Amino acid sequence: MHESVADIAQIISGATGYVYPNEYLLQWGLLIVMYPFLTGLVAGAFILASLERVLGIKELFPVYRLSLLAALAFLLAAPLPLLAHLGHPERSLEMFLTPNLNSAMAMFGFVYAWYLLVVLLLEIWFDYRKQIVIWSREKTGAMKFLYKILSLGIDDISPEALRFDDKIGKFITIVGVPSAFLLHGYVGFIFGSVKANPWWSSVLMPVVFLFSAIVSGMAVVLLIYMVTAWFRWKKPGMACLHKMGELLLYAMLVDLALEMLDFIHRLYESEESIHILRDLVAKRLFISLIISQVVLGSLCPLVGIVFARFGKLPDEVRRMLYFLSAMLVLIGIYSVRWNVVIGGQLFSKSLRGLTVYKTSLLGMEGLFMSLGLFILPFVILYVLVKIFPPWTGNEESAGETAAPS
Repeated sequence: MHESVADIAQIISGATGYVYPNEYLLQWGLLIVMYPFLTGLVAGAFILASLERVLGIKELFPVYRLSLLAALAFLLAAPLPLLAHLGHPERSLEMFLTPNLNSAMAMFGFVYAWYLLVVLLLEIWFDYRKQIVIWSREKTGAMKFLYKILSLGIDDISPEALRFDDKIGKFITIVGVPSAFLLHGYVGFIFGSVKANPWWSSVLMPVVFLFSAIVSGMAVVLLIYMVTAWFRWKKPGMACLHKMGELLLYAMLVDLALEMLDFIHRLYESEESIHILRDLVAKRLFISLIISQVVLGSLCPLVGIVFARFGKLPDEVRRMLYFLSAMLVLIGIYSVRWNVVIGGQLFSKSLRGLTVYKTSLLGMEGLFMSLGLFILPFVILYVLVKIFPPWTGNEESAGETAAPS
């Protein structure tokens, strides 16, 4: 009787090999795929901003404030996939009311609160404080009232006060870099600590997640910078694009090397799970892993960035290569998240069979819900940009030139 039920389950789910009747339904879907994807964008965008603030990479000046605002926008949306997946979002308050230091998921609440309230909001406030005070004096109506509130009653913009703001801002940035590492590294830690799952159980999982986050954050800021420049009838500065392209190239090479090291380590160990993992890659994840992640998401953008940065090409061609490469990078990183979350649930606990995951269009775990969660940070960013314009009057000196009429 049990075998017949298993056969029916395999037919329904498209499974191959032996899968127990209670194994063909996946517990995590697109929402859990979106969660590490969004948190990775937060970490990568903040680290890109910190390079200009701490290391003084002046080529990144045009995207410094934009990176901070992008990190805040994605951070505000990052926990929403988890809350939607809970079904009862109010349960998330339990991690604050009854803290459990032994729970990795519960610790996320404290890391998130620290990163949002202490790191990002404070750094943005200190960086914009001078402009907030000026705007509170110049604006009228509701915006004047808003900036008055945001100034917190502190209207001192003397040189001494501004130097103090700069020192505090740099200190917060230095503290924020390891906080960004912790914010996204712990996501890889959660998956890597599941010893019962050979697809997830790897000591390199947190490091791979972290560097892929850096890659995705740099790519999304590059795209946002180019799109916002075009909407303002500006040409994205080549000096800024070249520097972001170089940093993105180096981060991708490290990320690709770590993923290859993890793969070689699995082959070298050759545990009993190696056969089901081989079938998983060949039969279920071939398109999403080999085609989407490796070829389209890694090799093609690497070639594109190399040609854009070091090739003798017209600037317009370079910009288009940067834009297409960044788009492909985001597709590749999303494929990484898909392959980890969904791929780790496609084989049976007995390591004897594979099942499939079918995406629905509607519903809480549907495709439209995931698209909405991906679009939401850009809507938030639009509002933040309206309140805190990230562009200054000396962008041209940093490599940005006005577009011809």
